[in-house]
This record gives sequence, C-alpha cells and structure tokens, in this order.
Amino acid sequence: MSKNLIIVESPAKSKTIKRFLGKNYEVVASNGHVRDLPKSQMGFDPEHDFEPKYITIRGKGELLASLRKEVKKADKIYLATDPDREGEAISWHLCAALNLDPDKTSRITFNEITKNAVKQSLKESRAIDMGLVDAQQARRVLDRMVGYSISPLLWAKVKRGLSAGRVQSVALRIIADREQEIDAFIPREYWTLEADFEVEGVKKPLRASYYGKNDKNELGSKAEVDNVLKELKGSTYIVDDIKTGERTKKAPLPFTTSTLQQECSKTLNFPTRKTMQIAQQLYEGVNVKGHGTIGLITYLRTDSTRISDEADAACKEYIKSVHGEQYVIKGGHSEKKGKNVQDAHEAIRPTYVELTPAAIKDSLSRDQYRLYQLIWKRFVASRMSSARYETISARIVNSSHVFTSSGSKLVFPGFLSVYQAEEDKAENNPALTKLKKDSKLKLIELDPEQHFTQPPAHFTEASLVKSLEELGIGRPSTYAPTITTLISRRYVTKEKKNIFLTELGEVVNKIMVEEFPSIVDVNFTATMEALLDGIADGEVEWKSVIKNFYPDLKEAVDKAEKALEKIEIHDEVTDIICDECGRNMVIKYGPHGKFLACPGFPECKNTKPYYEKIGVKCPKCGGEIVIKRTRKGRPYYGCENNPECDVMTWQRPSGELCPKCGSLMVHKGNKLCCSDEKCGFVS
Repeated sequence: MSKNLIIVESPAKSKTIKRFLGKNYEVVASNGHVRDLPKSQMGFDPEHDFEPKYITIRGKGELLASLRKEVKKADKIYLATDPDREGEAISWHLCAALNLDPDKTSRITFNEITKNAVKQSLKESRAIDMGLVDAQQARRVLDRMVGYSISPLLWAKVKRGLSAGRVQSVALRIIADREQEIDAFIPREYWTLEADFEVEGVKKPLRASYYGKNDKNELGSKAEVDNVLKELKGSTYIVDDIKTGERTKKAPLPFTTSTLQQECSKTLNFPTRKTMQIAQQLYEGVNVKGHGTIGLITYLRTDSTRISDEADAACKEYIKSVHGEQYVIKGGHSEKKGKNVQDAHEAIRPTYVELTPAAIKDSLSRDQYRLYQLIWKRFVASRMSSARYETISARIVNSSHVFTSSGSKLVFPGFLSVYQAEEDKAENNPALTKLKKDSKLKLIELDPEQHFTQPPAHFTEASLVKSLEELGIGRPSTYAPTITTLISRRYVTKEKKNIFLTELGEVVNKIMVEEFPSIVDVNFTATMEALLDGIADGEVEWKSVIKNFYPDLKEAVDKAEKALEKIEIHDEVTDIICDECGRNMVIKYGPHGKFLACPGFPECKNTKPYYEKIGVKCPKCGGEIVIKRTRKGRPYYGCENNPECDVMTWQRPSGELCPKCGSLMVHKGNKLCCSDEKCGFVS
C-alpha cells in the first residue's frame, strides 16, 4: 500500500487530522513558515528584477531535516497549510525547502477540519495557486520595502526600536486624525424636556418626550426651555393621535473575522489578538469527551458571510427539531458582498451544529467556551426567522406644543430566542396601551435636562477594526497584528477599551505625514490592497506592482533623509540638577515619552519623571500647570502640586479663566472653551 504524507502548519492540526485517516497516511507539521526574507537586509534586489532572496528561518534546520526523512518515505505528498494566501505561500516555500517532486506533490485545502472535509480535499487535490503565492510575495516585499526604508530614519531622528509599516502607519494616522477631531470638538448645548402623565388604570406614569411646537424643533438653551415651560403652565393635554403597527428585525449574518473581533471586544472584552488565538485553537482541534480531538469551527480568517448548502441544511434541520418549523428562516438569507470582499471562504461557523455549547462545555476552557458559544449562537440565529414586534406610538398635544411616546412589545421572538443583543430588547410601556384618542391627560411632572453634544468617540480595538475594514485597509489576517504592533511599539495605549495616541505615536505620525504622505494616504493603501487582490486573481503581474511602487518610495526616502539631516535632535538640557552627581539633567525619550536622565550615564544612572511647564498658573493654588501622563502614556494637563491640588484637564489650558465659573479655559480648535463641561461657556 502506498505511503501518503500530509504536511500541515501546526501540531494541533496534525493531531486532529490523524484521527480521520488510515495507517497509510502520516501527518506532520511545519510549525508555520520555514523560509523568509533575511532580517539583516532588505531581502530583494532592485537591480535584478526585484527577485526576493529567501533563506531558511533560523532554528528550522532540524525540523526541515526531519521533514525530508518523511518525504523520502512517501509516495505522495499533500500540502495542507491554511486556505489563504499565507498558507499557499507556506506550501510553496515547503516545495522549495524540501525540494519536492511536482509529480508527487499536491495542494489540498479545507475550510473546516472534519472527516468529510479532509477526505473531500484529498479527492480535489490541485497544484499550488501561484496567483495566491505571488499576492503574498508582493505583500511581503512591499511591507519589507516600507519598513526597512523608513524605520532607520525614525531610529536616527527619534529613538531606536521604532518601526514604520505600510498598513501600520495608516492605522496610526487614522487614530491621530480622530484625536485631532476630539481635541478640536466644541460642545453645543441642548436641552430635553420629558413629561410624566397619569393614565387611568395604570400605576406607572406615561413618559413622553417633547417633540416641538407644531413641527419638530430642538431646545438649544435654558431660555428656550423656560419659555416653553411658561406656555405649558396650567394648560390641557389631549391625546391627538395613536398609531399601532408591526415591525420586524432580521436575524444577524454569521461572523466574518472583522465582525467576530468587534463582537468579542464588545461582549467578551477580548482584545483582537486574544480572539484570534482562541479561535485558532477551536479551528485546529480540541479534545472533546466522547468525540476525541475535533475542529469545532471553520477557518477563522474570512470576509465572507456565505454558508455551504450542507451546513445551511443541517442548521435548519436542527432549528426545526429544537424550536419548531416557524423558527426556520423562509427563503434565502441576504449576504454581505462589498467591493472589498474576497469571498474565498465561508463565514465563521461551528463545524457540527449539533455540538451545542452546553454539551461540550466541560471539554473547553472558560474562554474557549465563551467564544464557541458566541460563534454557535450567531450562526444558528442567522438561519432563523425574524423577530416580530407590535408597536404603538402616541402624539400628545398641548395647544401648539407636541409630546410623543412610543413603545413595542415582542410578539414572536424568532432568532432572539437564541441570540439577543442589548439593542434587541423591547421597550414595553403598559400605559400606552390604555390611551384613547381625544382623551385628556393629567400632567404629573415636567422634567427639563441640560445636555452637551459629545465629541467623536475614541477608537476601541473593535471600532478601529470596523474602520479599517470599511476603508479597505488590510485584510482579515492583518487587523490583529496591526493593532498589536501599534500597542507594542507604544505608539498608542489602551485605557479600559479606548485607544489613545501617545507622545511617541504623535512624533512618528508627524514625520510620516510630512515626509511620506503617500504611505499614510488611506486611498493609496486601499488601492494597493485592490492590486494585491488583482495579483491573487491572476489579473496583475506582481513584480509590476513592486516596480511601479519602488521609485516613488525611494525618491521620498532620499528626500526625507536630506530634510531630516538638517534636524539634529540633541538632548535638551534643563535647569534641574541631578541629586546624585550635580550635573544638569537632560530630556530623553523613553517607552512612555519624555523623562529626565543624568548626562553622566552610565556612571550615573539617576532618572526622574519629566513634567513640561506650559506657562500657565493653576487657578486653585498658584502652582505651575504641567504636561503629565497617565500610567499608560495618555497626556493630560495638571497642577505640579498634585496630589495636594486636583486641578486637571485633557485639553491644553490657555491661561485665561472662565468668566462664568472661574475654571480654566482650554483650547479646542480655534476657540476657547471652559474646561468644566457642566458650564459649557465658549468664547
């Protein structure tokens, strides 16, 4: 009997696949990439058609020797690395590193690690897709080109260890632009007016919101509210109109990589990196009691919401048996297919819908269970019928002033019986159902409340992933590594879930925007992603993309080198004396921004926090207002006498005091605003 060898990427994956195949199949792992561009140089030659120079990754020699022994024993070799561009490239590198015979070697892919999927892939084995390989080569060379050209400039002018990247630098710019929007935002005052009415036969009062005078209008100041309250005083309230209806809410689509990362961040508080790590474990295989080691979900890097016919039928049959025929979705399910969607794989779903989260909970870690439960529920919900609500709305009139109240009642849960988000909850108001047209209502209380418009929200990992996907920057496999790099380089920091730009990130982004505008241009980066898709589809020659990109990058780097040569960043000497040796301390850059260090290093290793004065006095104690940083590096302005004095603000103080409340006035765009949001004064 012939001997077959299957090479996968991870030992966990090999263990899962071994269970499905007979004794004439050996399954081994390459442990990821075996060849890459050398770390010590650019790794390609512009003088010789940009040919990449691949070398064996350090530490892989022994593994490759072991793989070669297995290859010699085999009559047929199947390369079963992940079903994406990177997986295709790994298979191609394995062919070269192991000197595989093309006549004996085939490529197989499967979207899920199940017995049927693996056996079917063996029947449908094929040659390596060079379109996918070339797209990955182009991405790798482009990223190396940008990183190795620009990073040394950052080392020379800012500090060693920094990096620039093709996708990373654009993501940094998006975050920096959002920070500028927030800093420049000027809050606008507005008021709401709520009314509580007594309804006969109901204990809980009916709450209605002020709509406007005749037509809808917003209350912009206390004076406007006082005027409305005056006109409402002592008048009669009549139910002018009641409308009833029905609305439906469609089931959500199954998860893509992006939506899974967003939902995990929101509901499980998982960083994108953790989501992908745990999803990888579920995909490669988990030892489930009574089933052995099995893959629990389909491939985790996808931008498609498509589901196979078999999985769709199995899920609908499960729903019918557990919930009933009326819970099964009728007809097809609309699928997301945007212009940036590659649609190479199915959506992320459980491989066996009958393996409910509760049934296998004991075989999973806490985090594996929570993630699997989320994926399972979302998939099952996507094949279920819509939820139906009864709606009711009332219009209450007082002279020419109008109040409105609305509510809804869930009459058929549909998919909500499996998967319910906070926003899906009905707002049932019993008092609404008791209202009658033209009846008079007794006012209990009017409740005016002041508000201020809020600036754009700081990015979270979830909202940044959503933004990158919408702009066409990066692909499912790049979102998590991009965010991880920004955090590890300390260009951004996370506080709770929010992402903030650090001082270091601000400096790097400024250099990139000024010296390499095309690299950090959102449209340019999105266009480059489209070109990579064209390479994968065989429509574009990969080296032509590199050749067109390289001259412009080289010109920009040469120009930046000359411009930045004129900038000498010397250590700034301060008037602060070193406690240990008496020298004047200097300002240095560290992982969290600036700090004070003794220039006598390494003989004297004394350091201190650096607080930059801005020339503004504290209105409370007369001390200096200085720039400080939170533990994670977010800048703010506070009194030097903290903790004795608690004055602080996130925006830069102007030195002027608010004429209304006496607080510090701060810069927001080209205006000055009171630092106390409750005051809201703008000059």
